[in-house]
Amino acid sequence: MRSGLAEGHASTAHEMPLLLQTSAFFSWRGLSAPFPPASAGGGGGRMRELRLGALVVLGLLLRIRGALGILWVLGPLLEVVLGILGALTVLVALLGLETLRVPGALRALETRGVLGARGILGALGALGALGALGVLWALLAPLPPPAPAETFSAMLSVRGALGAERRLLRRLRSYLRDESSRLRRLRRFYEKVRALHQDPKASVDNPLLAFSLIKRLHSDWPNIIYSDEATGNTQALHAGLRELEQELPGPEDLDGAARALMRLQDVYALSVKGLASGVFQRAGHPPLYSPSRRVSLSADDCFHVGKVAYDTGDYYHSIAWLEEAVSLFRLSYGSWNLEDRSSLEDALDHLAFSYFMAGNISHALSLSREFLRYDPSNQRVSRNVAKYKKLLEMGTGASATPLQRPNSTRLQSRDAYEELCQRPRGQAAPEQLLHLSCSYETNSSPYLLLQPAKKELVRIQPYVALYHDFITDAEAEIIKGLAGPWLQRSVVASGEKQQKAEYRISKSAWLKDTADPVVRVLDTRIAAITGLDLRPPYAEYLQVVNYGLGGHYEPHFDHATSRKSPLYRMKSGNRIATVMIYLSAVEAGGSTAFVYANFSVPVVKNAALFWWNLRRNGNGDGDTLHAGCPVLAGDKWVANKWIHEHGQEFRRPCGADPQD
Repeated sequence: MRSGLAEGHASTAHEMPLLLQTSAFFSWRGLSAPFPPASAGGGGGRMRELRLGALVVLGLLLRIRGALGILWVLGPLLEVVLGILGALTVLVALLGLETLRVPGALRALETRGVLGARGILGALGALGALGALGVLWALLAPLPPPAPAETFSAMLSVRGALGAERRLLRRLRSYLRDESSRLRRLRRFYEKVRALHQDPKASVDNPLLAFSLIKRLHSDWPNIIYSDEATGNTQALHAGLRELEQELPGPEDLDGAARALMRLQDVYALSVKGLASGVFQRAGHPPLYSPSRRVSLSADDCFHVGKVAYDTGDYYHSIAWLEEAVSLFRLSYGSWNLEDRSSLEDALDHLAFSYFMAGNISHALSLSREFLRYDPSNQRVSRNVAKYKKLLEMGTGASATPLQRPNSTRLQSRDAYEELCQRPRGQAAPEQLLHLSCSYETNSSPYLLLQPAKKELVRIQPYVALYHDFITDAEAEIIKGLAGPWLQRSVVASGEKQQKAEYRISKSAWLKDTADPVVRVLDTRIAAITGLDLRPPYAEYLQVVNYGLGGHYEPHFDHATSRKSPLYRMKSGNRIATVMIYLSAVEAGGSTAFVYANFSVPVVKNAALFWWNLRRNGNGDGDTLHAGCPVLAGDKWVANKWIHEHGQEFRRPCGADPQD
């Protein structure tokens, strides 16, 4: 528990109002803290799973009892042990029923008197019974390995998920076809029986009709209701899902995709309302991206994004997204979509508590009161309303301070980085244009005599050059095809180790020059334009990177800034230069931003970007701090070639001038 407020929240103290940072605030006034909403809808329903899981365990215990009951010697002892365990599971199942969330449609029916509390508990009991019946199958069936949690980090994987959904669509089409045929036959049965009931001449005095009635009730109706055909159709659909289980995104992917939307919202200054309605536009600026087909997010979609922020204590984002979810749920209240896992009540519940944690108690009170109009029997929210009133009477939270956007990666240059990402086409300052040029370059290399390189000088300090048409479309496709099967989540250096990080969302693979002649040709071409030695161990293998949903790499240096860096394991010094090849185009975003030098380079398909990481005296060039801006739309592929110091002594001689 943190600060006496709520269990299970991950936000840090500095993200909350000062008056809410300590449980003493409540304790010395004789108050208890408001209760956060239980895990609901889009959050996965962990408590609900725990309670229903307890019912399943109870079913398992009963099955064990039946299976082992024949052991008369152990019978009495087994009865006692299993009885105690069974009682404990029932207790877990029943504890906290007040916080057990009910889908919005059921709650709406209950509010209107159509479905009572006993009906809901009966439904839960039925679920428990089904769980008990399914335990034996669950034990016998082989447990599948966990679903891959890296779909969101590369667009190649996202496109693979699209293929999996196509196969599910084919399964669903087959299911709908079979079910439609079955329902047509069911309709004919219904019409036939209804006609008999509506025909005044159809009397059971007729022994044939009486026989038909008895037969229908004895066998026809059970066959209809417990149809083997319906079960077979459903099992075929389930089997199709199980076949694809390893290709489906996991919970980590869903959370990563939600964080990607928040990243795009922040970096490109997009409004949540606009983003949710499919508009990629900053206020007062032309659209950054205009898709050919406009797609909007549903209320349930917005709730999930807000819930991901809420679960990490990020109330800046949770409030914005949950506000949009509430707005959309209000518009469609009373209707229910089969795919929805949340409701207006869920959104109001989480939004109210987000406002409370942000210090806006009056708005938390208003939203909680609205919640109670839909679910007046909810005791937890009723108690929260009383506590909010008490806090307001004491003069607490009457005026809320504006929420500050969290800086999760502690990025000091965030504002400059985001401004460069937003800059259209990486526009250079007018005073810089006078010193820039384009030229055909041979670099005194015989390799370039017949086909000189098309060089664009992008910046003099740091020295950055863009080589257009450096690679052909066919070569780019070969490189992507070679790397695709080997892509793994990209890592970053952390001391002497390497690890995954939220500030780098992509997948990468390494290609040796023996992988394909195209890789060897690229090495030769890079050596020609740079004049550097790429023979092992003077350069690293070609790294191929595919960015994911909102994929980015926050500001970083390519060269090592510590002697403990894993780069020095190659025993060939630091990274003296970088060549980055754009293997694809993107529709929006994805620029390479040089933060301290204050310029950015847009993605140019088939071009290669070159810069020196080290000055001639061997020190790192601070102006090469750069970043890969989030990909707003498109599929970004790059290939990196990092060249090291050793072996370049006579190709780029050392110098004493710290500015050279």
